[in-house]
Amino acid sequence: MQLALNQLEAHLGKGLKPLYLLHGDEPLLQQEAQDAIRASARERGYSERSSYTVQGAHFDWSAVLAAAGSLSLFADRQIIEIRIPSGKPGKDGSVALQQIAASAQGNDSVLTLVSLPRVDKATRSSAWFTALEGAGVGIAIEPIAREQLPGWIATRLAAQGQRVAVGSEGQHTLQFFADRVEGNLLAAHQEIQKLALLYPAGELSAEQVESSVLNVARYDVFQLSEAVLAGQAARVQRMLDGLRAEGEAEVLVHWALAEDIRQLARVRAAMDAGRPLPLALREARVWGKKERLYEHLLPRLNARRLAQLLMAAHRVDGIVKGLKAPGWPTEPWQALARLAQQLCQLARH
Repeated sequence: MQLALNQLEAHLGKGLKPLYLLHGDEPLLQQEAQDAIRASARERGYSERSSYTVQGAHFDWSAVLAAAGSLSLFADRQIIEIRIPSGKPGKDGSVALQQIAASAQGNDSVLTLVSLPRVDKATRSSAWFTALEGAGVGIAIEPIAREQLPGWIATRLAAQGQRVAVGSEGQHTLQFFADRVEGNLLAAHQEIQKLALLYPAGELSAEQVESSVLNVARYDVFQLSEAVLAGQAARVQRMLDGLRAEGEAEVLVHWALAEDIRQLARVRAAMDAGRPLPLALREARVWGKKERLYEHLLPRLNARRLAQLLMAAHRVDGIVKGLKAPGWPTEPWQALARLAQQLCQLARH
């Protein structure tokens, strides 16, 4: 069965399943989910714990299989944790995990906890993955989206007896906090805990938050792409500054921007040829959040404007590679910022 992360606490209050499969790239939320399952298991007499990390294609699964299949009327119940950092158990691992899923049924001596990074559609459809989900509970650990981050921060502050002011002042404080920690949830958690150490329970002022919370935001080019398409100009510049400070390659940032422009041009051409927008998006393999952003942006873009953006992307490509373009900055990050803001401006209108 599948379970949303926010349903885990209520689920554990009703009892335990023999197997849990956690998958996602958010370390803090993954760790907290594991801790909650372990704590619930300890309350129910699972006092022993063994851990296995699957590294490489030649991992020896025999010890894991022996532990997972153990049955005893007298020995303590045990938790078996299997970590697969690559998300790919290999051929032998696939067979072993299916055996583990089968042995979990009716075995209340062992609780198995399998943790994976974010998995793709092919992995979700694999025999071993579906067997694990079928034998227990599968939980996808999704990242906290930027628009959800202020609310997440407020909830965490409330859990330690703190809050921000009501109304626009408090919302401004939460937005400031979110800007400082975006893309780095573990550091966000640490900054929230720091506020509990610095200040007593009750209302936090904007000055207290702004003077205490460090700038620990981390960005990637995919977040940048979504911010550009959403027309979030200030956030885009903040992301570019952060990516530059982190040493991100200019060519990768350019690729993300140029790929969006090329994809927009392909979808626009399909629409101009008579394709309905939903069909054109599917043919261009645009899904999820980007699909909604494209739907908002494409009606205001014509072929001529997209051709201008493609030419601008071509010029910036040259600048990133050390060439010069008339009327453009010679410094690559300045040129990338101009290209990003051009598309961002169109998205805002």
